Amino acid sequence: MLFEALFFIVPAITALVYNEEEIFDFLAAMLLCVMVGALCLIGRPKNTSIYAKEGFVIVALSWIVMSIFGALPFWFSRSIPSYIDALFETVSGFTTTGATIVPTGEQVAALPRSILIWRSFTHWIGGMGVLVFIMAFLPLSGARNMHIMKAESPGPTVSKLVPKVRTTAMILYVIYAVLTLLQVIFLICGGMPLFDSINTAFATAGTGGFSIKADGFNGYSTYLQIVVTVFMLVFSINFNSYYMLTKGRWKEALTAEVKAFLIMVATAIAIITLNLVVAGTVNALGNAMSFGEALKHAAFSVASIVSTTGFVTENFDFWPVTAQIILVLLMFVGACAGSTGGGVKVSRVLVLGKSASNEIGKMLHPKQVKHVTMDGRVVEPEVVRSICGYMVAYAVIFILSLLIISIDLGNLDYTITHNGQFTTGFTSVAATLNNVGPGLGVVGPAGSFAGYAWWSKIVFVFDMLVGRLEVFPMLLLFAPTTWKK
Repeated sequence: MLFEALFFIVPAITALVYNEEEIFDFLAAMLLCVMVGALCLIGRPKNTSIYAKEGFVIVALSWIVMSIFGALPFWFSRSIPSYIDALFETVSGFTTTGATIVPTGEQVAALPRSILIWRSFTHWIGGMGVLVFIMAFLPLSGARNMHIMKAESPGPTVSKLVPKVRTTAMILYVIYAVLTLLQVIFLICGGMPLFDSINTAFATAGTGGFSIKADGFNGYSTYLQIVVTVFMLVFSINFNSYYMLTKGRWKEALTAEVKAFLIMVATAIAIITLNLVVAGTVNALGNAMSFGEALKHAAFSVASIVSTTGFVTENFDFWPVTAQIILVLLMFVGACAGSTGGGVKVSRVLVLGKSASNEIGKMLHPKQVKHVTMDGRVVEPEVVRSICGYMVAYAVIFILSLLIISIDLGNLDYTITHNGQFTTGFTSVAATLNNVGPGLGVVGPAGSFAGYAWWSKIVFVFDMLVGRLEVFPMLLLFAPTTWKK
């Protein structure tokens, strides 16, 4: 809570610079966070050791509480009059989803600059992890704070770069901050205003995708679109690889997951580009795309979806079905483990694929003993088992969420799209559970989640938190054994 109060300083300063009255809304939210944080410091237990259960619960409850208080400036300022909508927008920001309830691009552009910077800053805060950030500055419970990092960091396994967890957290955030600053510099060099550059870099670094323009990224130059495309992919790669590069350990940096990710991205771009050209797809101006234009939009969209950022240059809701199917599949796969991207993660897909291959081999040769390996190392059976458990829980949550929100699908306005109820419902859940942002149909690049009822938005809030925290921390809150001593 005290750190969240500090986070509010960024939008408060923005409001002061642009002489916006929203500064009082951020100060009020800041005061409430300080009060709650001060109350939490009273009567702290002597034993502050953190085990696995405590780590999961701390992370899940911290994200929920931070979202509840992070929504207050939106609600206080009446930028988002409904608190449920404000909570949806905040959770979407912190979880780096980028799904929005602001109905039109014009309304986004009309928001106060302090509110816009807070929307984008929530992406940056949540991208690497709120508690990982805190661990970089505060010594927490000795060696056992690794349980917090494991619960908050994306991917099937989490390893330390150096012996101390605090130093690992600091290294990760230094890399994160340097890459963000580099993107700001490249954007400014391309003529993008400083305010736009900072917002864009925050949203790209966190792979969130909140846009501050009515037409998304379509109005920016080709140079700026290419810069954003590159950095969306940069932030989709495991940050451990960048650390290995600084140490000159090139082979360790280019892991099997990174190779598979890059091959997947290149293949998707090639197929979609060819599909757009052959189908004679038109651009926003109504003209058929040239090969170069199709390549640019395909690369941007693939990078945006696979990184789960959610920026758009073209409304892919009107692209050929083949291109749409590829983009939806990329929603599920997502980025690399240890990145700021969402989705199932490439490493999990690789392990599941190799595990299935081994099972086929055992059917042919029952006495064969073969382990799943990655980068020359054996993947422990516990990791394979946890990945299988993750996928089962993921599938159950997806199906239940789709069933619940299906009740609400008939109330949506489908005049803005040619896609119907099933496409809208399916991609709504896919976009929130995988922390992507835009889907297809009503929730496509030209739409929003505003038309859903309040209870559907609560389902999406839960899905976004489940997706960002890798399922189990949120589910453990509902397990009775979690609360037994």
